[in-house]
Amino acid sequence: MDFKPLGVARAARNAGYWKKFQSPVLIKEYGMVTSLEFSPIKPHDLVVTASTRLQMYSGRTGQLKKSITRGSFRSDGKLLVAGDDSNLVQVFDVNSRAILRTFKGHTDPVHVTGSDDATVRIWDIASQTAVATFEDHTDYVRSGCVFAENPNLVATGSYDHTVRIWDVRANRCAVQIDIEDPVEAVVALAGSGVLAVAAVDITMGGRPLVSMGNHEKTVTSLCLDNSGGRLLAGSLDHHVKVYDVQTFKMTYSANYPAPVLSVALSPDNTLLAVGMASGVFSLRRRTVSAKEQASVQVEKARPYYASRAYFMRGASNKGADDDLRIEHKRHRSLADYDKFLRKFEYARALDAVLANNRTGLTVVSLLQELVHRDGLGTALSGRDELSLDPILRFVIKFIDNPRYTQLLVRVAEVLLDIYGQLLHQSARIADLLMRLRSKVRVELRVQQDLTMLLGSMDMLMSACEVSHSRAAYLPEDDGDLASATATAL
Repeated sequence: MDFKPLGVARAARNAGYWKKFQSPVLIKEYGMVTSLEFSPIKPHDLVVTASTRLQMYSGRTGQLKKSITRGSFRSDGKLLVAGDDSNLVQVFDVNSRAILRTFKGHTDPVHVTGSDDATVRIWDIASQTAVATFEDHTDYVRSGCVFAENPNLVATGSYDHTVRIWDVRANRCAVQIDIEDPVEAVVALAGSGVLAVAAVDITMGGRPLVSMGNHEKTVTSLCLDNSGGRLLAGSLDHHVKVYDVQTFKMTYSANYPAPVLSVALSPDNTLLAVGMASGVFSLRRRTVSAKEQASVQVEKARPYYASRAYFMRGASNKGADDDLRIEHKRHRSLADYDKFLRKFEYARALDAVLANNRTGLTVVSLLQELVHRDGLGTALSGRDELSLDPILRFVIKFIDNPRYTQLLVRVAEVLLDIYGQLLHQSARIADLLMRLRSKVRVELRVQQDLTMLLGSMDMLMSACEVSHSRAAYLPEDDGDLASATATAL
């Protein structure tokens, strides 16, 4: 698997970006809309599963194109696989709607890669037989995904409160992750070794990284945007919320008229589909600016072909089929800290990101990556006062930033665990720690004052509510008394 450079959170997917999804088209279906999926090829037609029907809508016009009978597209968009309540899995030709293959073996309704019979089956299309059957789940299997970087790994979520990672090659469960609640949705974050159930890190054997508690009811659906940088979550609380996968912070929230059962985003990030328990699904389209269109065209034109015959004939000549063609791809050079991360040299990566006056967000992103890799202690160990100085100065500068506080408090705790017994040996480090303590004390006083202010405001608001409720029940001839009471309060 190729090394992916450190991802630094960008502002391209902020609230303003998601507000561009406007003019919702509401379409009434035959029952609850339980699944949505866009075709991977343009114009990105949408498959909607409602009750026992599978409908296909045009990504260009939003009109109904075909009606078949939960389904997923093949990577080329030409085939569609669907599981149904009759325990079957069927493969359809998208254009003709012809049934090409039928797989039998499940004994209960089929969802995604699993079934209500608590099994997960991997099918061979040619022979129409199950090449692997996994039976470790003990309850309904309602969600699953395949890892893009390794198609031999399949993750499934079940109502038995577990997520399991199956290795198809070894025909066994490689990782089991215990969850507090029944699992409704599972998504693998590209290139990170992280599963979004409640953000679970599988590289550390299934250790939860963070719990995002912004929803008030069950989260029923998850999906990623085309960059893999934003996670969309739909819930029974009528909301779809957007999260930054770098910081796991919510960046946008949209309210819908009914409980949300399914969410899907088209591969080009222009169509947002939301299915609801009321049997209605919403289709919103994002207006693409001329600047964005131009950048897409530039990316498409980036690969180019070169041959001697091409240059001899001129740019306007397309060339013959037997011409030698060499595709050139432009590779972005890695930053210095990425080069060290690639070699697992965590201490040098941290020194590099601190040495060149990089933004606080870049440094925090690298620190977060070290936490994910369980390499923070390695990066901070074995230092002298000269190499500790920039780390402590960064912590002092940004520890009161609400976006960074939780992470930097953890960094400070690790530093104290490692060097707490050696502080008396360096006057410089002792002075920096005193400055850190002073800044933390100031921040704590501010938080205490804000808490007291919030309590006072709650008392005032409660008094005002009581005043208004009393005034509403006073007789008309007691209006002066009500006015005097309100004035006194």
